[in-house]
Amino acid sequence: MYSVSERLRSYMDDRQRDIIPMAEFVNLIKYLKGRITLLIGVFIFGLALGYPLSGDAISWLLQANGYLPEGVELIIIQPMEVILLRLRIATQIGIALVFTMIIVDLSWNGSKIISKSNKNKIKNNTSKITNLFLVSLSSIGLGIIGSIYAHNILIPMLLDFLANDASNVGLTNTWQLQSWLGFVIGLFFGSVMSFQTPLVTLLLLRTKIIGRSSLIENRGIIWFAALLVGAILSPPDPISMFLVGGPIVLLLEVALLIDKIFTKPQSSE
Repeated sequence: MYSVSERLRSYMDDRQRDIIPMAEFVNLIKYLKGRITLLIGVFIFGLALGYPLSGDAISWLLQANGYLPEGVELIIIQPMEVILLRLRIATQIGIALVFTMIIVDLSWNGSKIISKSNKNKIKNNTSKITNLFLVSLSSIGLGIIGSIYAHNILIPMLLDFLANDASNVGLTNTWQLQSWLGFVIGLFFGSVMSFQTPLVTLLLLRTKIIGRSSLIENRGIIWFAALLVGAILSPPDPISMFLVGGPIVLLLEVALLIDKIFTKPQSSE
Protein backbone atom coordinates (compact mmCIF):
# COMPACT_ATOMS: atom_id res chain seq x y z
CA MET A 1 0.00 0.00 0.00
CA TYR A 2 1.23 3.47 -0.87
CA SER A 3 0.62 6.46 1.35
CA VAL A 4 -1.24 9.52 0.08
CA SER A 5 1.98 11.55 -0.11
CA GLU A 6 3.74 8.83 -2.11
CA ARG A 7 0.85 8.55 -4.57
CA LEU A 8 0.76 12.36 -4.94
CA ARG A 9 4.52 12.49 -5.50
CA SER A 10 4.28 9.74 -8.10
CA TYR A 11 1.45 11.59 -9.83
CA MET A 12 3.39 14.85 -9.93
CA ASP A 13 6.46 13.07 -11.28
CA ASP A 14 4.38 11.47 -14.03
CA ARG A 15 2.84 14.82 -14.95
CA GLN A 16 6.25 16.45 -15.10
CA ARG A 17 7.49 13.75 -17.45
CA ASP A 18 4.37 14.31 -19.54
CA ILE A 19 5.17 18.03 -19.99
CA ILE A 20 8.74 17.44 -21.14
CA PRO A 21 9.56 13.95 -22.47
CA MET A 22 12.46 12.49 -20.55
CA ALA A 23 14.80 12.15 -23.56
CA GLU A 24 14.27 15.78 -24.59
CA PHE A 25 14.57 16.94 -20.98
CA VAL A 26 17.89 15.14 -20.48
CA ASN A 27 19.27 16.51 -23.75
CA LEU A 28 18.12 20.02 -22.84
CA ILE A 29 19.88 19.84 -19.46
CA LYS A 30 23.06 18.50 -21.07
CA TYR A 31 22.96 21.21 -23.69
CA LEU A 32 22.57 23.97 -21.09
CA LYS A 33 25.40 22.45 -19.02
CA GLY A 34 27.61 22.69 -22.07
CA ARG A 35 26.73 26.38 -22.28
CA ILE A 36 27.33 27.12 -18.59
CA THR A 37 30.67 28.87 -19.16
CA LEU A 38 29.15 31.09 -21.84
CA LEU A 39 26.14 31.90 -19.66
CA ILE A 40 28.35 32.82 -16.70
CA GLY A 41 30.38 35.07 -19.00
CA VAL A 42 27.21 36.76 -20.26
CA PHE A 43 26.03 37.30 -16.67
CA ILE A 44 29.36 38.86 -15.64
CA PHE A 45 29.26 41.08 -18.73
CA GLY A 46 25.72 42.20 -17.82
CA LEU A 47 26.81 42.84 -14.24
CA ALA A 48 29.77 44.96 -15.35
CA LEU A 49 27.65 46.81 -17.91
CA GLY A 50 24.66 47.26 -15.62
CA TYR A 51 26.41 48.83 -12.63
CA PRO A 52 27.39 52.11 -14.35
CA LEU A 53 24.00 52.23 -16.10
CA SER A 54 22.18 51.72 -12.81
CA GLY A 55 22.97 55.27 -11.70
CA ASP A 56 21.07 56.69 -14.68
CA ALA A 57 18.24 54.23 -14.04
CA ILE A 58 17.90 55.38 -10.42
CA SER A 59 17.90 59.06 -11.48
CA TRP A 60 15.20 58.35 -14.07
CA LEU A 61 13.03 56.48 -11.57
CA LEU A 62 13.30 59.33 -9.06
CA GLN A 63 12.01 61.78 -11.69
CA ALA A 64 9.39 59.53 -13.32
CA ASN A 65 5.79 60.70 -13.07
CA GLY A 66 3.43 58.49 -11.08
CA TYR A 67 6.18 56.59 -9.26
CA LEU A 68 6.09 58.76 -6.14
CA PRO A 69 2.51 59.39 -4.97
CA GLU A 70 1.61 62.78 -3.56
CA GLY A 71 2.45 63.17 0.11
CA VAL A 72 5.09 60.43 0.15
CA GLU A 73 8.51 61.29 1.56
CA LEU A 74 11.63 59.27 0.75
CA ILE A 75 14.33 58.67 3.35
CA ILE A 76 17.74 57.01 3.34
CA ILE A 77 18.49 54.95 6.45
CA GLN A 78 22.02 53.81 5.62
CA PRO A 79 24.67 55.09 3.17
CA MET A 80 24.98 51.66 1.51
CA GLU A 81 21.44 51.78 0.14
CA VAL A 82 22.37 53.33 -3.21
CA ILE A 83 25.26 50.90 -3.72
CA LEU A 84 23.03 47.91 -2.92
CA LEU A 85 20.40 49.23 -5.31
CA ARG A 86 22.93 49.61 -8.09
CA LEU A 87 24.15 46.05 -7.49
CA ARG A 88 20.57 44.79 -7.60
CA ILE A 89 19.88 46.54 -10.90
CA ALA A 90 23.15 45.26 -12.37
CA THR A 91 22.33 41.71 -11.24
CA GLN A 92 18.91 41.85 -12.87
CA ILE A 93 20.44 43.15 -16.09
CA GLY A 94 22.84 40.21 -16.01
CA ILE A 95 19.97 37.76 -15.47
CA ALA A 96 18.00 39.35 -18.31
CA LEU A 97 20.98 38.96 -20.67
CA VAL A 98 21.39 35.29 -19.66
CA PHE A 99 17.68 34.67 -20.27
CA THR A 100 17.91 36.40 -23.66
CA MET A 101 20.98 34.33 -24.52
CA ILE A 102 19.09 31.11 -23.76
CA ILE A 103 16.19 32.21 -25.99
CA VAL A 104 18.53 33.08 -28.85
CA ASP A 105 20.43 29.82 -28.38
CA LEU A 106 17.20 27.80 -28.52
CA SER A 107 16.15 29.57 -31.72
CA TRP A 108 19.52 28.78 -33.32
CA ASN A 109 20.22 25.27 -32.02
CA GLY A 110 16.86 24.04 -30.71
CA SER A 111 16.50 21.42 -33.46
CA LYS A 112 19.81 19.84 -32.43
CA ILE A 113 18.48 19.15 -28.94
CA ILE A 114 15.44 17.22 -30.13
CA SER A 115 17.29 15.49 -32.99
CA LYS A 116 19.59 13.75 -30.50
CA SER A 117 16.61 11.89 -29.07
CA ASN A 118 14.84 11.35 -32.38
CA LYS A 119 16.24 9.24 -35.20
CA ASN A 120 14.29 11.20 -37.77
CA LYS A 121 15.87 14.44 -38.82
CA ILE A 122 13.63 17.42 -38.13
CA LYS A 123 13.00 19.52 -41.18
CA ASN A 124 13.35 23.26 -40.85
CA ASN A 125 12.25 25.26 -43.86
CA THR A 126 13.23 28.58 -42.34
CA SER A 127 16.87 29.55 -42.26
CA LYS A 128 18.60 29.93 -38.92
CA ILE A 129 19.43 33.55 -39.63
CA THR A 130 15.77 34.36 -40.27
CA ASN A 131 14.77 32.53 -37.08
CA LEU A 132 17.40 34.40 -35.09
CA PHE A 133 16.26 37.76 -36.47
CA LEU A 134 12.58 37.08 -35.78
CA VAL A 135 13.25 35.77 -32.27
CA SER A 136 15.49 38.72 -31.38
CA LEU A 137 12.97 41.21 -32.75
CA SER A 138 10.11 39.48 -30.93
CA SER A 139 12.03 39.39 -27.65
CA ILE A 140 12.80 43.12 -27.84
CA GLY A 141 9.20 43.92 -28.78
CA LEU A 142 7.74 41.84 -25.95
CA GLY A 143 10.20 43.42 -23.51
CA ILE A 144 9.08 46.89 -24.61
CA ILE A 145 5.41 45.93 -24.21
CA GLY A 146 6.19 44.57 -20.74
CA SER A 147 7.96 47.82 -19.83
CA ILE A 148 4.99 49.87 -21.05
CA TYR A 149 2.64 47.69 -19.01
CA ALA A 150 4.77 48.16 -15.91
CA HIS A 151 5.28 51.90 -16.47
CA ASN A 152 1.69 52.88 -17.30
CA ILE A 153 -0.42 50.37 -15.38
CA LEU A 154 1.31 48.10 -12.92
CA ILE A 155 3.63 50.41 -10.98
CA PRO A 156 1.39 53.52 -10.65
CA MET A 157 -1.58 51.35 -9.66
CA LEU A 158 0.27 49.50 -6.92
CA LEU A 159 2.07 52.54 -5.53
CA ASP A 160 -1.16 54.56 -5.35
CA PHE A 161 -2.86 51.62 -3.65
CA LEU A 162 -0.11 51.35 -1.04
CA ALA A 163 -0.04 55.10 -0.41
CA ASN A 164 -3.84 55.39 -0.07
CA ASP A 165 -3.99 52.32 2.14
CA ALA A 166 -1.49 53.87 4.57
CA SER A 167 -3.29 57.23 4.53
CA ASN A 168 -6.67 55.65 5.24
CA VAL A 169 -5.42 54.19 8.52
CA GLY A 170 -3.72 57.43 9.55
CA LEU A 171 -0.11 56.43 8.86
CA THR A 172 2.53 58.83 7.55
CA ASN A 173 3.77 57.91 4.10
CA THR A 174 7.53 57.78 4.66
CA TRP A 175 9.18 55.27 2.38
CA GLN A 176 12.72 53.98 2.53
CA LEU A 177 14.61 54.64 -0.70
CA GLN A 178 15.91 51.08 -1.01
CA SER A 179 12.51 49.49 -0.38
CA TRP A 180 10.70 51.81 -2.77
CA LEU A 181 13.15 51.49 -5.64
CA GLY A 182 13.51 47.75 -4.99
CA PHE A 183 9.75 47.41 -5.30
CA VAL A 184 9.63 49.40 -8.55
CA ILE A 185 12.64 47.64 -10.08
CA GLY A 186 11.21 44.23 -9.16
CA LEU A 187 7.96 45.06 -10.94
CA PHE A 188 9.79 46.30 -14.03
CA PHE A 189 12.01 43.24 -14.15
CA GLY A 190 9.12 40.84 -13.52
CA SER A 191 7.00 42.41 -16.25
CA VAL A 192 9.74 42.35 -18.89
CA MET A 193 10.54 38.71 -18.10
CA SER A 194 6.92 37.52 -17.90
CA PHE A 195 6.06 39.06 -21.27
CA GLN A 196 8.59 36.72 -22.89
CA THR A 197 6.21 33.81 -22.15
CA PRO A 198 4.67 33.48 -25.65
CA LEU A 199 8.08 33.55 -27.31
CA VAL A 200 9.54 30.90 -25.01
CA THR A 201 6.41 28.74 -25.37
CA LEU A 202 6.44 28.91 -29.17
CA LEU A 203 10.16 28.12 -29.26
CA LEU A 204 9.68 25.04 -27.09
CA LEU A 205 6.73 23.93 -29.22
CA ARG A 206 8.45 24.57 -32.57
CA THR A 207 11.59 22.71 -31.54
CA LYS A 208 9.35 19.91 -30.20
CA ILE A 209 11.03 19.98 -26.80
CA ILE A 210 7.50 20.24 -25.42
CA GLY A 211 4.40 18.83 -27.09
CA ARG A 212 1.25 20.90 -27.52
CA SER A 213 -0.94 18.16 -26.07
CA SER A 214 1.28 18.02 -22.98
CA LEU A 215 0.85 21.74 -22.35
CA ILE A 216 -2.92 21.52 -22.73
CA GLU A 217 -3.21 18.49 -20.45
CA ASN A 218 -1.11 20.15 -17.75
CA ARG A 219 -2.71 23.60 -17.85
CA GLY A 220 -3.48 23.59 -14.13
CA ILE A 221 0.11 22.87 -13.13
CA ILE A 222 1.44 25.48 -15.56
CA TRP A 223 -0.95 28.14 -14.29
CA PHE A 224 0.12 27.43 -10.72
CA ALA A 225 3.78 27.59 -11.80
CA ALA A 226 3.11 30.92 -13.55
CA LEU A 227 1.73 32.45 -10.37
CA LEU A 228 4.70 31.01 -8.48
CA VAL A 229 7.09 32.62 -10.98
CA GLY A 230 5.16 35.87 -10.53
CA ALA A 231 5.74 35.63 -6.79
CA ILE A 232 9.47 35.05 -7.33
CA LEU A 233 9.99 37.81 -9.89
CA SER A 234 7.80 40.41 -8.20
CA PRO A 235 7.86 41.91 -4.72
CA PRO A 236 6.35 39.62 -2.05
CA ASP A 237 2.72 40.71 -1.92
CA PRO A 238 -0.40 39.02 -3.36
CA ILE A 239 -1.47 41.92 -5.60
CA SER A 240 1.83 42.29 -7.43
CA MET A 241 2.12 38.50 -7.61
CA PHE A 242 -1.19 38.33 -9.47
CA LEU A 243 -0.48 41.35 -11.67
CA VAL A 244 2.89 39.87 -12.71
CA GLY A 245 1.84 36.20 -12.83
CA GLY A 246 -1.55 36.85 -14.44
CA PRO A 247 -0.10 38.04 -17.77
CA ILE A 248 2.01 34.86 -17.90
CA VAL A 249 -1.16 32.75 -17.91
CA LEU A 250 -2.84 34.99 -20.49
CA LEU A 251 0.21 35.10 -22.76
CA LEU A 252 0.58 31.34 -22.53
CA GLU A 253 -2.93 30.94 -23.89
CA VAL A 254 -2.13 33.44 -26.65
CA ALA A 255 0.94 31.38 -27.60
CA LEU A 256 -1.13 28.19 -27.76
CA LEU A 257 -3.67 29.96 -29.97
CA ILE A 258 -0.96 31.24 -32.32
CA ASP A 259 0.59 27.78 -32.50
CA LYS A 260 -2.78 26.25 -33.32
CA ILE A 261 -3.43 28.77 -36.12
CA PHE A 262 -0.05 28.45 -37.82
CA THR A 263 0.61 24.74 -37.31
CA LYS A 264 -0.53 22.55 -40.17
CA PRO A 265 -1.78 19.07 -39.28
CA GLN A 266 0.84 16.47 -40.11
CA SER A 267 -0.11 13.25 -41.81
CA SER A 268 1.25 10.08 -40.26
CA GLU A 269 3.81 8.27 -42.34
